[in-house]
Amino acid sequence: MKLARRLQAIKPSATLALNARAKALAASGKDVVVLAAGEPDFDTPEFVKQAAIEALRTGFTKYTATAGTPELREAICRKLEKDNGLKYAPEQVVVTAGGKQSLYNCFQALLDEGDEVIVFAPYWVSYPDMVHLAGGTPVIVPTREEDGYAPDPAAIQKALTPRTRALVLNSPANPTGAVYSRATLEAIADAVRGHDCLLVTDDMYEKLLYTGQPFLNIGNVAPDLLPRLLVSNGLSKSHAMTGWRLGYAAGPRALISGMQLVQDQSTSNASSITQKAALAALTGPTDTITSMVNEYRERRDLFVAGLNAIPGIRCRLPEGAFYAMADVRALLGKTYKGRPLADSLQLSEALLNDFLVAAVPGDPFGAPGYIRMSFVTSREVLQKGLTRLRDFVAALG
Repeated sequence: MKLARRLQAIKPSATLALNARAKALAASGKDVVVLAAGEPDFDTPEFVKQAAIEALRTGFTKYTATAGTPELREAICRKLEKDNGLKYAPEQVVVTAGGKQSLYNCFQALLDEGDEVIVFAPYWVSYPDMVHLAGGTPVIVPTREEDGYAPDPAAIQKALTPRTRALVLNSPANPTGAVYSRATLEAIADAVRGHDCLLVTDDMYEKLLYTGQPFLNIGNVAPDLLPRLLVSNGLSKSHAMTGWRLGYAAGPRALISGMQLVQDQSTSNASSITQKAALAALTGPTDTITSMVNEYRERRDLFVAGLNAIPGIRCRLPEGAFYAMADVRALLGKTYKGRPLADSLQLSEALLNDFLVAAVPGDPFGAPGYIRMSFVTSREVLQKGLTRLRDFVAALG
């Protein structure tokens, strides 16, 4: 069967594929250390689950408006004003089936064939492919670990063209855990002020901060750019609700209307039951978030220290999210079972096949020579993973 040409540029999600393979090995009885997951290992808070149960009991199981229930959209507006200092009307908010859908809808509503979107590397694997699916062209601007993954304003200005329709920001970042400082955000704002492009800020990891500083996005430091800012967020990471599929976006009315139109003809509304759970999450206590972040901070410190103690592996301390982006370039070219390791993909395959450690290669993130590992698992499992990584490195020739 002949498939659409647009699929030719699309690659399967490396994280989903590796995670699925690791889970299959575990299901067959293998003792797999899964460090590939992009989801919290904490359970959804009980009060959130109770809200969903109450929705079921009271029959709140029908369609809602595509953009979400009025009460949820109002709660999102209150959250954005209280937590982020950003003022939106409910008509400027659309509720989606996960944060991924809000970004997908944005590009579908915004882009025509050949339009360009600037994406900083390393990047979340889905950004470039979402742009491709909308007929656009991702323009990759590399960043450097030694700069804290802060983009170079000169490189941004060089990448901007009359076809640039959007620039994507993600802080705290997947996969690097980097957090943009106020100075970095101001520099990005200065670089784009003379160009009429949308700024898309993916704030999914907003609550997972270890810096002791308040969360900032570009709208906080450059309020003059708010008319062309789209904020994408959700509850997957902050409230351990990955499987509930609840995201949202807030932005210019025309864009939100376009995104709603895309959603009208694709999925319609996010689950009504999940929307009730989301309302509880946004209006309920935050102590579970605090506990989760404190635990992740301790796991981060333990895991990154352990990685840096392994010869040939170097890892920058992430300031947010729950990923360790380890530099394994010193290991590439070494031999394993008589064959040289050419790239991080081969390294990850050997780790999974022979040492039962699932780590995602950096190449699909635009970071060759790196591997991404999540510390969203118990300390005992992290220690086991470190031991196996050490054994793997010792086995290289």
